[in-house]
Formats: sequence, structure tokens, C-alpha cells
Amino acid sequence: MKDGRPPRGGPSTQTALALIGLTLLALGGVAIAVGILPVSDALGVGARVWPVLLFAVAVTVVAELADEAGVFIGVAERLARIGLGRAWLLWVLLALLAVASTVFLSLDTTAVLLTPVVVLVARHNGLSPLPFALTAVWLANTGSLLLPVSNLTNLLAQHALGFQDPGRFAALMAPAALVAVLVPCGVILIVFRRELFRRYERAVVTPASDRPLLIAAGGVVALLIPALLTGVPVWIPASVAAVLLAVVFLVRRRKSLRVGLIPWQLVVFAGGLFLAVEAGHALGLSAVLATVAGQGEDAGALLRLAYSGAIGANAIDNLPAYLALEPVAGSPQRIAALLVGVNAGPLITPWASLATLLWHRRLTALEVSFPWRRYALLGVIVAPLTVGLAALALLL
Repeated sequence: MKDGRPPRGGPSTQTALALIGLTLLALGGVAIAVGILPVSDALGVGARVWPVLLFAVAVTVVAELADEAGVFIGVAERLARIGLGRAWLLWVLLALLAVASTVFLSLDTTAVLLTPVVVLVARHNGLSPLPFALTAVWLANTGSLLLPVSNLTNLLAQHALGFQDPGRFAALMAPAALVAVLVPCGVILIVFRRELFRRYERAVVTPASDRPLLIAAGGVVALLIPALLTGVPVWIPASVAAVLLAVVFLVRRRKSLRVGLIPWQLVVFAGGLFLAVEAGHALGLSAVLATVAGQGEDAGALLRLAYSGAIGANAIDNLPAYLALEPVAGSPQRIAALLVGVNAGPLITPWASLATLLWHRRLTALEVSFPWRRYALLGVIVAPLTVGLAALALLL
């Protein structure tokens, strides 16, 4: 740990994302040039997605600077003190932190920034980091159902649902969101029972290197969370918070303000996906997928759509899987089922969720071995179970 903060992984994943995104943008440009994708449709996609991408950029900057200030490691170390020397209680507390981080600051924040924190806290207290690391990535995905800001797919779905009130979104998704958190946690508790049902000696809390910076960053994050629930377009409070934190760092730790804080690779990648999927719809993709995803809102129909989303996410990635299947969803309950599939389902293949790839990069940087084969085998167990039970919970 450097300056009390977790080390960071290398840039290869982000570079690959940028290259894929540029390729997809080029293909989308060709589709526009030859008339496959009308210019008006392409402009419509741009008008729909720019607020989503701006939010993603702003909340990433907020999370990165909060991490630089020591907010995440500070909270996690104090939870270790509250854990009373019981590994299972510390795991529960860190799982709740992962859910809160995912719900309010998005799944990428949990996968990228909270993962190294929970690993280091586990090691610092003499515990195996594996159950804590797996909890972070599973809950980054499955815990991202409750609010629009929890996942980019949710922000896209909010547009399709036609309402801006996050309370209505939460009311629609709450039963599935609860199930999608409890099922993976139950599996982890069973699989890692030996590691979790033991005691640990509580380590000394590391003092913050810059307490005023920590307090200011924590205050901005604390104010941002309720601001995201007001119904105002989420890119506005996220952008304001990013600017406020940048000003604080300009005064306290200017060297931390770097171009790398802005996830331009993610913007290029997502932009390319949006354009490519829209071109696919212009070529008749929706008609093909309608036969796969079916129709209706009974239990069988919702399970069929949810599992279609989960299979699509594990085959390509959850974001294009959602974009491809959204036109065949058609109703709030079916859109909710699709979100269950693409958010709670991508737990098997490495590429099913960008958050999963970034999570593994952080583990590699921390010299934690979690082979993809073991990850996939555990995912084959938990993903179908979570998606199925969460989709059925929508009927409650």
C-alpha cells in the first residue's frame, strides 16, 4: 500500500477497450455512410447516451479522488474494528459496504476501488482475501439492480421506462435487488465457511495522511448520495461533486489531478457499442431476438427474458446484451426481468461485465490468485440460481 491506498493495476484492459470501441465506432461510421443506419437514428442514440456517459465519467472521477483521499480504506478499517474479531461479522460489514458502494456509486466503483480495499483489510487482519474479493465482484454485479445510478444498464432502462423518479425505479426493482444480494452471499458463506467462521486479532487503524482532505472528500461523497436520489438528472450532481473534489485536490494534493482520472477508454468503448447495436437493429436484430426472448409477463416469460439477458451478457458483455434485447422487452416488468439477467447474470465469463475484468486486474496487481476457471465454476452455480430467483421475485 502506498500512502495508505491500494495499488492499481496496469492499463492493458483499458487500452483494449479503447481499441474495441474505436473499431466499433468505425464500423458504425461505415453503416451510416452506406445508408444502413440513418443519420437521424445515430443522432438519436447520441442524444440518449451522452447523459449516461457524462455521469459515468463524473462518478468515476469522484470515486477515484475519494479513494485517493482515503475514504474507502478509512471506512473499511473502522469496520474491521467493529467486527469484534469475528471474520464472519467483518465479512457481513464489508458486504454491506460493497452493496452501498454499488447502489450509490455504481458497480465499477466497487469492482475497481473497493476490491483492493477489502483485500488489504483482510490481509491486515490475518484473514484469507478470497471470500472478500469474490464478494466484492459478485455484489458489484448482482447488487446493481436497485437504483438507476447503480449500473449504466439501469440508466438506459430508466429512459426506456419513461420516468425519472429513482423511487419508482427502486419500487420496481426492490424485490429482485434483495434476492440478488442474498443468494450470492449465501453461496459465499457456504463455500468459504472455514475461512469465515474464525476469529482474528483486530489490527491498529492506520491514521489518515491528510485528515482535512479525507474529511472534505467524505463530505462531498456524503452529500452526493442523497443528491442522486432527488430525481434531478444524475449527471448534474455527479458533475458538481467531481468539480468540488477537483478544487479540493487542487488546494491539498495537486499531483493527484491527472488526465488518467477521466475514463475516456470507457466512453469510447460504450459509444462504439451503442452505435454498433443500433446498426444491428437497423439490420433486423430486434426481429431475430424477439423469437428468442418471447413475450408476456407470466413467470415463464420473465424467466425466459432474464435468462436470455444473462446468456447474452456472458456471451458478449452485459451492456450490448441489454441494448440488443431492450426493444423486445416492451413493458416495465419485462424491462426489470431483462435487467435481472444482464446485471445479476454476468458471473461466469471474464468479459460478461467490464467490472469483472477490472476486478481481476486489481487482484493481479495485489498478487491475489483467483483463476478464471474457479471463477467460472462458481459462477455456473450462482448465476442461474440468482437470476431465476430474482426474476421470480418480480412477481411478488
